Amino acid sequence: MIKATSKIKLNHTKIKQLNQAAITALEQTAEALHTEVVQAQVVPRDMGNLQNESTFVDDAQAGSGKVSLVSTTPYARRLYYHPEYDFKTDENPFARGEWYEDWLPGGKYEKFTPQAFKEFYRRAGGL
Repeated sequence: MIKATSKIKLNHTKIKQLNQAAITALEQTAEALHTEVVQAQVVPRDMGNLQNESTFVDDAQAGSGKVSLVSTTPYARRLYYHPEYDFKTDENPFARGEWYEDWLPGGKYEKFTPQAFKEFYRRAGGL
């Protein structure tokens, strides 16, 4: 019978550094996604409230691996989930409902978020 023993020595400092790089990259990715959506001019906009002042990145739970793009206006959900509305296109020529769909899996920009995270992670000191 063959017997094998091994010792593993973890570098806790490096693990903490990699975890912090992941949190930083996650926060930066969410900000980049928000900027990307604004620049794509797909958010319905009349006076700019929904797109600019009331939509923001909530990174309070970034340490747990969760960030959210939040719209605080009462009409944001109604506008998002009703693409049949006739949106004004004066301010944003591509305004529509379900404006984040292009960046979700299956959308035409679905690779944006993983690529952005990878680049931000690398810059933050990740692998």
